[in-house]
Amino acid sequence: MKIIEDNTHIVKEYALQHGFSSVGVAKADILSEEMERYSAWLELGFHGTMGYLERNLDRREDVGIILPGAQSVIVVAQNYYTKNSHLPDTVGKVSRYAWGDDYHEVIPPKLHTLANEIERLYPGSQSKIYTDTGHLLEKAWATRAGIGWQGKHSNVISRTHGSWFFIGIIITTAILTADSPIDDFCGTCTACLDACPTKAIVQPYVVDGSKCLSFWTIETKPDVEFPLEISQNMDGWVFGCDECQNVCPWNRFSVETSEPRFEARNGETTLKLNQIEEFTQEEFSTRFRKSPVKRTKLAGLKRNALELQKGKKV
Repeated sequence: MKIIEDNTHIVKEYALQHGFSSVGVAKADILSEEMERYSAWLELGFHGTMGYLERNLDRREDVGIILPGAQSVIVVAQNYYTKNSHLPDTVGKVSRYAWGDDYHEVIPPKLHTLANEIERLYPGSQSKIYTDTGHLLEKAWATRAGIGWQGKHSNVISRTHGSWFFIGIIITTAILTADSPIDDFCGTCTACLDACPTKAIVQPYVVDGSKCLSFWTIETKPDVEFPLEISQNMDGWVFGCDECQNVCPWNRFSVETSEPRFEARNGETTLKLNQIEEFTQEEFSTRFRKSPVKRTKLAGLKRNALELQKGKKV
């Protein structure tokens, strides 16, 4: 029987060489406890109208259904922090993750390259990659792989990078050495709960997505009007919301990303509401090509601007 050498350290070196901020490995075990919490969250209706989150629960629990023979889950973090920031009382704010190129454009090619390296190091192995594109509990895998802990705002927090990072995953049949989860360092801090404009963080570690500004400004269909409790508390946000991360003490340790495609385009972190109202479809498509903002569609962005103005008038 041929013994395959443990090349976990080489895989991690490759990941860092490809520009990922950190990398960890978890055994491809069944996520029993995590699925209990996730199912309870769904039962409470905290996913709002995001029905896709209810699908394929068996795959979310067991990656062996996604890739038969799965042995390891490799998790990478891709820092997207830049030094740009919003001034107080700014109107037309765009979430930091959407200042540059869409991470779905940036991360998958790097993951494919890393997966090919793994298959070379472990002949006969198979891999599947995901970047927020499959039926996975990415945050659960990131915590299991030691990337960080899941904070009270539900985002994963790293002691060295804060929470401004995307998560990429490679499921592989190769057997790698697993890392250990790290402790929760949120302590008694409630900064994120206190800062949430719509009080969507209903208790530590539990977010009611149906109250979150990111849900309303990104996930809802363009013809959906906002309830007053949302439009009156948009706090200047027109696409997404970063308040819970802006106030997180661990983000004091954030370092600038090495990926230029995540830099704010033309240094712009906001959109003028009157400009949004005047956008044609062609202008919108050109300006937001390869940008996360395109997800909300032109009609959705215009609706957001109107709701933001409506909330200010009430």
